[in-house]
Amino acid sequence: MNFAQARAQFPVLERFAYLNAGTFGPLARATVAAMEEGQRRDLEQGRSGPDFFPQAMALRDDLRARIAALVGAEAAQVALTCSTTDGCNIVLAGLALSPEDEIVTTDEEHFGLLGPLHASGARVVVAAAEPESILAAVTPRTKLLALSQVLWTDGRVLPVAELRERSGLPVLVDGAQAVGAIPVTAAGVDFLTVSAQKWLCGPDTVGALVVREPERLRVAQPSYFAQKSFEPDGSFEPRPGAARFDSQWISPASVSGLIAALDGRPEWAFERGAEMSERCRETLAQRFEVVSAPGQGTLVSWRADGDPSATVKRLFERGVVVRDIPGRNLIRASCGWWTSEEDVERLLKALAEISADS
Repeated sequence: MNFAQARAQFPVLERFAYLNAGTFGPLARATVAAMEEGQRRDLEQGRSGPDFFPQAMALRDDLRARIAALVGAEAAQVALTCSTTDGCNIVLAGLALSPEDEIVTTDEEHFGLLGPLHASGARVVVAAAEPESILAAVTPRTKLLALSQVLWTDGRVLPVAELRERSGLPVLVDGAQAVGAIPVTAAGVDFLTVSAQKWLCGPDTVGALVVREPERLRVAQPSYFAQKSFEPDGSFEPRPGAARFDSQWISPASVSGLIAALDGRPEWAFERGAEMSERCRETLAQRFEVVSAPGQGTLVSWRADGDPSATVKRLFERGVVVRDIPGRNLIRASCGWWTSEEDVERLLKALAEISADS
């Protein structure tokens, strides 16, 4: 599959320079077709029958294996969730931390991680988002490092496995801006969250959690899928592996949609995404203060001229989809393997027109 064929999967690209996969990736025709087929099956045959649940469970296991392959894990280490936040809550509840315990995080995390950290009951220690500051914040009371592999603010990549090795502490990785955008391995970390609707271009409310040692994490938020068998008082024997942490029922249509999205990824996805991110960064740097360093993730952020949210709105009116980072005076572009040179040129042209109109 060449670039033109791969890009043609996404009808939205016929209308927009779509540079916002860091929020929602574009949907491909095959993804939506798989979802529609599943919904039609439910409409015509009902969500029941002798084959319905076995087929749904087989689909879940298929997806589990595909996500595992993407991040170098075993299928038995993958739980299916609905979001990154979902995965973070599962881990933090399972660790049963106390107010005497500490979690070290950074000052550039998304609330999808920060909210669960705060709700964990542990003391949250905030360090600058660079390795030495993170390690300097560790004390004998620190029980966990909770970090994004790729920072949502500017695309910086943190060496999460190295931090685990140097600190000797378990690491919870927010993989929302990493999995599907850059090569990611679950090896060397304890918990990795996956957000499927972003860089994997999957349906809404589908995600995953990779747990290095599932049997060592308590099931604190059991769904029906947690149990292999249970007693009248609610005590249960957990399912084998990370499947015990599956957060809830996910529509088989959505599971099929994500499988289709993964099937549509070209082999050269990571290389192309990195190439276009660098192209976008270099082009923007000719006119703006770009805060994203070269050779990082696939997010490119720059200082806004004027109100960032107003600029984002005016860019959308010109057929360019980006987002602002609240409170930081930044605008962020997300460059995926589907991004073209013309998309970047359209962004720069639109920014020049807005500047001329101001």
